[in-house]
Amino acid sequence: MIYIIMGVSGSGKSTLGIFLSKKLNWPFHEGDSFHSKENIEKMARGEPLTDQDRFPWLLKVHEVIQREKCSGCDALVACSALKRQYRQILLHGSRALSASSPGSQLDISSSSPDVFFIYLHGDYDFIYQRLATRQGHYMRADLLRSQFDALEPPLNEENVLTLDIRKGVSEMAAEVEKHIMSVKPSTEKL
Repeated sequence: MIYIIMGVSGSGKSTLGIFLSKKLNWPFHEGDSFHSKENIEKMARGEPLTDQDRFPWLLKVHEVIQREKCSGCDALVACSALKRQYRQILLHGSRALSASSPGSQLDISSSSPDVFFIYLHGDYDFIYQRLATRQGHYMRADLLRSQFDALEPPLNEENVLTLDIRKGVSEMAAEVEKHIMSVKPSTEKL
């Protein structure tokens, strides 16, 4: 089972991912570490990424997800996954890009039964305050508006668990554990 922790920058993806990784003993993959040097430099200059900037990055994260799925391991991945198309790329790789081309007949399902999204939901002002005080990260607080503008909150059909980021990390982790228990076959329970 793979859980993709998604949301805008500053929503707490890495914090929750690291916490869950320790608690569940699952590997955690930080999606930001797969950004190109050019993407990081662009964000550090305060320039929002375009879809064309993001597609190669999303395909790299897709490869990580596929590798974990093929190994049969449970894993956690942090990735903003702001748009539905981005989430489709995470699930289906380049097939999702082909499916979105004009005139494409390729049909891809909207979800994968063994991949779930954890959507960290919070309001702009709350997250902006977090970003404004965050040290040592290339994502600047003034880029947050562009992330909210791009955000397409996931639909239930996308296998999503929505968490309110005003809750503490322990409380959110407990909700994730409850979700895992509800979806894992009884022979695989924690």
